[in-house]
Amino acid sequence: MPDRNPAALPQSVHQESAYAVARYAAVEAGKILKGRFGMHHDMQVKGKRNLVTEADLLSEKRIIAIILEEFPGHGILSEEAGSCKKGGEYTWIIDPLDGTNNYYFGIPFFGVNIALVRKGEVVLGLTYDPMRHEMFRAEKGKGAFLNRKKIHVSKLSSLDGAALGVDLGYNAERSLELLALVEKMWPHVHCLRLMGSSALGLAYVAAGRLSLYFHKYVYPWDIASGLLLVREGGGDVITFEGRATKTQDKEIIAANPSMLQSFRESLKKS
Repeated sequence: MPDRNPAALPQSVHQESAYAVARYAAVEAGKILKGRFGMHHDMQVKGKRNLVTEADLLSEKRIIAIILEEFPGHGILSEEAGSCKKGGEYTWIIDPLDGTNNYYFGIPFFGVNIALVRKGEVVLGLTYDPMRHEMFRAEKGKGAFLNRKKIHVSKLSSLDGAALGVDLGYNAERSLELLALVEKMWPHVHCLRLMGSSALGLAYVAAGRLSLYFHKYVYPWDIASGLLLVREGGGDVITFEGRATKTQDKEIIAANPSMLQSFRESLKKS
């Protein structure tokens, strides 16, 4: 059962809060990404449609260095480095550049994801958009915020007026399933948006900008921060089977409870 009264977040070796360290790391990474945005990028191909640029690697290196200096006993799980350090009670989950394809092609819609997990439960999440200077953040039990303003998921309950976000990912079979689903959903919603960043998709749900976001092939670094953002913003994130999504799950549907119910009912009809 999740810890309903988690202990205060840990202090760093220099007596900084976990939030302060994560925020500093996200902003530093954002400077790297923004400074290199629009430049020619050497890139590596990890798989079809799945790229990694030098900006990903430089951002990741900076984040990990900051976190390990302040929390040397914590674990690290990051997109490019993988599980580069085993820890005890706490693990940091990092995506140094969520939306690499957008970034590579010069589309200014991407972000940095940093989350702190305690015994399998996300207790701190930050999603930072350096192009818009927007810091989405949540600490377990304390609500979700965009910069200094508290945010909340949309209150819409009907798909008719809803703005839905979706991403296809890198798995061809799952992508075709989602395209078929989008085709069936399209007549019944206000609009659909292909985001290119699951991190910002979840953050936008938490802020009420999107009514619902869904994806069928995600990784822990894509969603760890967003799981907490949405839940602290009054919504939930579930799998297509209807159970609460955990960081290791591959599927997400994020929205307020009423919208989730409407969406799942529509899925059954489809």
